[in-house]
Amino acid sequence: MKKEPVILVINTGSTTTKMAVFKGEEILFEEKITHNVDELQALSGFEQQVDYRKNIIEKVLKNRQIDVEKMDLIMCRGGLIKPVESGVYQVNKKMLEDLRYAPKQHASNLAAVIGYRLSKHSNVYIADPVVVDEMQDIARYAGHKLFQRISIFHALNHKAVARKFAAEKRKKYEDLNLIVAHMGGGISVGAHKKGKVIDVNQALDGEGAFSPERSGTLPAGDLVKMAFSEKYSLQEMREMIVGKGGLVSYTGSNNLQELEKNATPEIKEILEAMAYQVAKQIGEMASVLQGNVDAIILTGGVAHSPFITRLITERITFIAPVYIYAGEDEMQALAYNGNLIWKKELTPKDY
Repeated sequence: MKKEPVILVINTGSTTTKMAVFKGEEILFEEKITHNVDELQALSGFEQQVDYRKNIIEKVLKNRQIDVEKMDLIMCRGGLIKPVESGVYQVNKKMLEDLRYAPKQHASNLAAVIGYRLSKHSNVYIADPVVVDEMQDIARYAGHKLFQRISIFHALNHKAVARKFAAEKRKKYEDLNLIVAHMGGGISVGAHKKGKVIDVNQALDGEGAFSPERSGTLPAGDLVKMAFSEKYSLQEMREMIVGKGGLVSYTGSNNLQELEKNATPEIKEILEAMAYQVAKQIGEMASVLQGNVDAIILTGGVAHSPFITRLITERITFIAPVYIYAGEDEMQALAYNGNLIWKKELTPKDY
């Protein structure tokens, strides 16, 4: 019988570090470490983030008596490399350099670097990184010739839940028109047309609904005035948009569960506003698909909240049936891609 691979999966998010070990498609263990926002912000720069999270992963593996050198594959969440087509890519020095010096920094940039440093072999891969770009040309216009809309979104989970939904309906992902709303530390809403995400908000630092820690679309004129008011540094302005925006700005917390538990009328209205903006964005993507929508999928950690999903669903059921895939399928999706590589059913692409 052919050996099943032992796969370490690493997924670094804005507020979490997730890790798991799979044997084939069977999960042996999974752990999610939630980081305090202030603790993360106390770390200065990329290298400290890498070391901090790498040490956590090594400690967990040591406590479970798992030797990282015995991993057949390490599958990592992809980061902000150059735009690529959907697929699996082997981590190489060029990718590590692009992650380290990426113009935009995000926690997803850390995973492949951590995986590469943990491994002494060339067996480290990413799949469907956040920069998967399938946008149609007309969607790239931003409104001024000096600016262009770009594709940065939660591609791995978008693709994973879309394919899972299609399989459950005994259909091909490539035959469906779907709207997928990933709701986590950031929120991305994409129009999936016949297997390609032809339009999606730039979820990292400037478009779409506000989220637990991101401001989403802000009034451009007011933002420019604030930037030139000399009251705020460049770093402070960036933190307004990513890290200290959204629910953190309004409430001081990114913990949706705690906010719901202790919701005052004001906090309740803020949560309703977030749901309102997500629903509005789904409506935008319905127009991109010209109303031809087979299903709407709500996914990500925020989709665990019946309160939020109900508020969204009430506004969008006229478009298409709504399905909830709470949490993320990213860990399983990464392991699944690792198994395909091992079986030689999938050939990694060169970066």
